[in-house]
Amino acid sequence: MSITKEKKVEIVKDFGREPDDTGSPEVQIAILSDRVGYLTEHFKTHKKDYHSRMGLLKIIAKRRKLLKYLRRKDIRRYKTVIAKLNIRDKF
Repeated sequence: MSITKEKKVEIVKDFGREPDDTGSPEVQIAILSDRVGYLTEHFKTHKKDYHSRMGLLKIIAKRRKLLKYLRRKDIRRYKTVIAKLNIRDKF
């Protein structure tokens, strides 16, 4: 399931630098984290959904790459995103 428009607007408002900022790494990481949370809940009831599990792994890999990019470019913004999303630091 994709993210609803209302949820995306809320995420952009919380993490974006401008009201219509959907391309910054912070917003992209937050959107991917929301999808990870949804899929995690999905797997609690659908344990054998291996196709969606592969999609989850791709989403996690993309989020990891964006976090790595953000850490390399601006460590302060990286730490802010990590704290807001409550993601543990694996790097």
